[in-house]
Amino acid sequence: MFEVPRPAPGLHLVATPIGNLADVTLRALATLASADYVLCEDTRVTAKLLDRYQISTTLKPYHDHNAAKVRPGILEDLRSGAAIALVSDAGTPLISDPGWKLVRDARSAGLNVTVVPGASAALAAIAMSGLPTDRFMFCGFLPPRSAARRTALAQLVAIPATLLFYETAPRIGATLADLAAVLGERDTVIAREITKLHEEVLSGTPTELAAGIAARGGLKGELCLLVAPPDTAAQPHDPAAIDAALRIALADSPASQAAAAVARRFGLPRQDVYRRAIALQRRDEPGRAGQS
Repeated sequence: MFEVPRPAPGLHLVATPIGNLADVTLRALATLASADYVLCEDTRVTAKLLDRYQISTTLKPYHDHNAAKVRPGILEDLRSGAAIALVSDAGTPLISDPGWKLVRDARSAGLNVTVVPGASAALAAIAMSGLPTDRFMFCGFLPPRSAARRTALAQLVAIPATLLFYETAPRIGATLADLAAVLGERDTVIAREITKLHEEVLSGTPTELAAGIAARGGLKGELCLLVAPPDTAAQPHDPAAIDAALRIALADSPASQAAAAVARRFGLPRQDVYRRAIALQRRDEPGRAGQS
């Protein structure tokens, strides 16, 4: 390994490859090689990258299960002038991965936090999807259960941007069914194995993709799932999506306020949505009929 100067004291957020180990920057390698230690989700995963480039820096685990316990010690090391690198298993740290609380606490304490940019599965997927890239919304992982997943999707119905999710192969069929039911048959893309030998991009409507995946016996690995923005001129609003949005709003607001919020979101007449809210209240909670 080449000689590198020690990085400045502070927390260094280092992007690592999302598949192909050659997709790492020189600055990332230098930071990993000269940091006091490297925080990582799984030391076994990060060790493969360090071994590839003959880096022997100490690895320490930092993940959802131990973060609260080890965070105070990390902050104390930073206060003492340590240079600490933080990586995820793959890609840019903190994107659906642990670390934001450590960054928050370090910044609150006035400690140096910097980023070493590089690979990101989300950005790679949006770039290669063929969907609009001028505005997109990263939504992370959807809930694993269908009811909660549909509720989450209902909140995204009118977002005027490409939606980007992470998803697992075992859930993709059920997720595509919920996409079709809540968001409709929009253009949808699945990007898998990005930068790896079997990189693949699948395109179609949710129903078409589900049928194709079922016919080939499923997919493997974690996936990037992208959904085109709503085409308000060509697609009518899904009544089920409107009802789902109303139920969410009614849980915290009277019918008049809930209807106003949902009407704005979907671009619908307020009175029509208000009447629908009252009908839902009567159907779901007979004891509250007529209240608003």
